[in-house]
Amino acid sequence: MNVSVASPRKRQIARGALDLLAGLPLFATAPLCRHWHMRWGATDAEVRASMAGDRIVPDAPFNATMAITIEAPPGRVWPWIVQMGYGRAGFYTYDLVDNGGYPSADDVLEQYQNFAVGDWAFNMNSLFGKELPLDESNAFRVSGFEINEWLLWEKPDSTWSWLLKPMPDGKTRLILRIRAHPGNLFWTLFMEFGDPPMARRMLKGIKSRAETEPE
Repeated sequence: MNVSVASPRKRQIARGALDLLAGLPLFATAPLCRHWHMRWGATDAEVRASMAGDRIVPDAPFNATMAITIEAPPGRVWPWIVQMGYGRAGFYTYDLVDNGGYPSADDVLEQYQNFAVGDWAFNMNSLFGKELPLDESNAFRVSGFEINEWLLWEKPDSTWSWLLKPMPDGKTRLILRIRAHPGNLFWTLFMEFGDPPMARRMLKGIKSRAETEPE
């Protein structure tokens, strides 16, 4: 009797599909909780404060400021942020959607730790493994950074601004601001339904990895 054994790749896809299925209620109800999503975890002061890149996308209809406290110093949080991206470390969220079904990394990947202003950060438009050309409309560049302090990714219609604030007892306050002009109906719907729960899970993914990394 022949027994068919699923390949590791098929098992990855299956796990990703189940994970995404479990998250569907969050996606479906995201617009109903828009105000909460747009400032998840952030204080009033953090929402009002200026951050790198605020002027690049003026009057952005999608303007979210999210934050989380991580029980690890900025130097242990930073590596998990800079290595993110499709075909890199993933986004620590729903891998079937934004990493082609491949699991996000649980280790710091040294090959993605060195970069300079102007380098491509990652190709963002890689839904369900379909990678679009690496160009100004589909990918982010590194716009500026100070190691372990702040990082700005930019493309003409969107910015991702990260701020790592050291706290007492070796903790980090990680703040993320996403400003975007989605540009078309598909990306408007994706930003409104998909981005908030995915960004929230991404921050939690960074937190869990940074906190469990050996000192």
